[in-house]
Amino acid sequence: MSPLVVSSIRRAAPALLASALAACSSAESSENEAAPASSLAAPPASVSAAPAPPAKEPAPPAPKVFAPLPPMPDEELYPDTIEQQREALFRRMVSMLHVTDEQMAAVRAIFDRSPVLGQGNPKVTKYPMTRKECREARNTAGGFEQDEPACGAPFMTPIYDALAGEKEADARVCIDRYEFPGIPCEHPVTGPTAKEAAELCAAIGKRLCDAHEWEGACAGAVHAPEVEYSFGKPRKESKDLHNRDREIVWAYGREKDHSKCATKSRKTKGCTSSGWKRCGTNSFPAGSFPECKSPFGVYDQHGNVAEHMNLPLRPEEMTSHGGTGQTEMKGSWFIFSDFEAHPDDCRWRAPDWHGTRVTDPNSHGNYHLGFRCCKSIGK
Repeated sequence: MSPLVVSSIRRAAPALLASALAACSSAESSENEAAPASSLAAPPASVSAAPAPPAKEPAPPAPKVFAPLPPMPDEELYPDTIEQQREALFRRMVSMLHVTDEQMAAVRAIFDRSPVLGQGNPKVTKYPMTRKECREARNTAGGFEQDEPACGAPFMTPIYDALAGEKEADARVCIDRYEFPGIPCEHPVTGPTAKEAAELCAAIGKRLCDAHEWEGACAGAVHAPEVEYSFGKPRKESKDLHNRDREIVWAYGREKDHSKCATKSRKTKGCTSSGWKRCGTNSFPAGSFPECKSPFGVYDQHGNVAEHMNLPLRPEEMTSHGGTGQTEMKGSWFIFSDFEAHPDDCRWRAPDWHGTRVTDPNSHGNYHLGFRCCKSIGK
């Protein structure tokens, strides 16, 4: 393994993951504004002689079957060039996601058009944990969730609104459990514009998630679009109304705890602003923190890398309806324990940082921004 991709904190990685796994067995980026918003803490539970009814919790999905994951192709290979990095990633995608030759050709074409699309600049990126360390620790703790037949693709899970009485059989959409490429213990792909993220999802038979799908997958209940959007209103007004009335919850529960998630990596020395040449994507392998998952079993919706999503301002702009809307960045990123730039609870919506249409060729991308995909069931 190249020394350029071996983190100075790698020696601590197994201990970090072991601590997270132990906690789990006994019971956790978006681009910064010039003046980022302060974080919002979860409200304390009401305690009185006649307490108000507690927040209604969605019924948990049925228990899942877990199994060990075998070694991935080129699992321990961390190349020195982005070209070699991409080729190794493509081999793992073919092996783990069972993409077709046609799909892989479409993926390659999108990567080929970008000078930065990949898993971070190999010259400066220092991962705090390796794929092998992640996989072996998770296997020791019980393994990984098995595939859901309804989704028709590996490493996805159905999501629905249990609070409205829906069951898993009622789900109309699945979401990737892991950040793109959607492979457990793989480092997320970063640097895509929103347009490239949407194209990559489409290339493998999926779509960019609508904002409410991502939020519901995180919170444990996917509410109806007419509840989650103020269709027809300007973006700022719609965002403000949503944030004012939103439920405040994190994927792992109602009390914020960044230590549960991949938030304790470090910025590259000299990375004072965004830039692929000087800023390493010092991310953890997806799924490294087993407590950082939602009731549906979706990992890393806090920490690791922030995620492109689609924000519709009209019903026809929903990707689930075949359209596209505005760019939206969800979640937080890998230094969030030290630099909490904004709230990152499940249902919080960001200002229009670098706001454009999703389909704009000049839509934003950076070294700590990735994405994950959704897939309508039956399509």
